[in-house]
Amino acid sequence: MQLKSDLFGTVHRVEWRTGPDVTFIVERDTRRARWWLRPFARHLARREARALCALQGIRGVPALHEFAAGVLRRAWIEGQPLQLARPRDPRYFRDALALLRRVHRAGVAHNDLAKETNWLVSADGRAAVVDFQLALRSRRRGRLFRVLAREDIRHLLKHKRTYCPRQLTARQLQMLATPSLLNRAWMSSGKKVYTFVTRRILGWSDREGAGDRKWN
Repeated sequence: MQLKSDLFGTVHRVEWRTGPDVTFIVERDTRRARWWLRPFARHLARREARALCALQGIRGVPALHEFAAGVLRRAWIEGQPLQLARPRDPRYFRDALALLRRVHRAGVAHNDLAKETNWLVSADGRAAVVDFQLALRSRRRGRLFRVLAREDIRHLLKHKRTYCPRQLTARQLQMLATPSLLNRAWMSSGKKVYTFVTRRILGWSDREGAGDRKWN
């Protein structure tokens, strides 16, 4: 089943056989990317593979099966994206925050959590995160990593403000009110360039597919 198709390739849900067992996986195929974007598409897939490799064994993060010949295969996580599930239970956001802390301790900053489609709500109400193409992996967790990790948390708190605003603590409200210098620079100039390139040149937007991409 095709989940997505754009200039960077295709994403399908396919069967994965391990001996007699059959499960579903997600297959990101950069071989189908436009020729002029193929090197960049492979770079993003390689970036995701490295992040998932560092996060193996963490519940709420898809397990990496393999990355070979421009094709990334990772586990399928069943759940609804945030904008469809619209979680009102504060336990979801506590679980999501705990998940982010485990991800950050493993030396990975997601760097793309403003997108609601990258957050999943599982059938039992637990949090999961997908799409690590823009993730930063850092063993030393230096200053840039710490800034990006903080922005990961701020993006989660923005979603909490949308769906569960009364559960925000005073400390969380203060964090929402104090974006990093990097974030302010991005919002004032970098995002304008990004929006022009993605929407005018590449023809897609951050929320493309958000209305019908029910499973990930």
